[in-house]
Amino acid sequence: MTLIKSWSKRYIEVGCDEVGRGCLCGPVVAAAVILDENFKQNLVNDSKKLTFKTRMDLDQYIRTNVKEFAIAEKSPSFIDEHNILNASIYAMHAAIDKLTVRPELILVDGNKFHPYHSIPHECIIKGDSKVLSIACASILAKNYRDQLMIDLHEDFPEYGWNKNMGYATKKHREALNTVGPTIHHRRSFRLDYSIPNFLDEEA
Repeated sequence: MTLIKSWSKRYIEVGCDEVGRGCLCGPVVAAAVILDENFKQNLVNDSKKLTFKTRMDLDQYIRTNVKEFAIAEKSPSFIDEHNILNASIYAMHAAIDKLTVRPELILVDGNKFHPYHSIPHECIIKGDSKVLSIACASILAKNYRDQLMIDLHEDFPEYGWNKNMGYATKKHREALNTVGPTIHHRRSFRLDYSIPNFLDEEA
């Protein structure tokens, strides 16, 4: 499936996506991408549909060949204070804040967004599998967050963050029940998984 490169055909568009909403720990991370008019890459797709190697190969290509990109994160404490939906949206706002090119239209993956200044926005369900700039943002955000969790794993190896990236896998739940939560866990999330038959959610 060919992704749409220009949603409006008229405006400077920025594609935004976030990763980490369903995790038990770590920040939620968002990326914002403005494509160059000559950007071409047929392998770009929703980051969840790509292999690790393909995502990593595309990461550098995207960073080098788009007009501009930015990445931002919101901490577990911010998530606990504002809830995960708002934190995800504020992370996208923070990523847009970092851009030096002012977009004229914001394209957002999903169905919720808070207005950003006076710039119009469009919420697109499954936008990361429909719109090229959003797909690029999803790749950058996921690679950034995955690496962050891999780095945190060095200090907290019991939870298996280098494999589950903070999702509620069996290993992660077992560590929570035996070791307890860390400073990186979201205290507003359910962290007691002693009840059996909880479904795993892999990264």
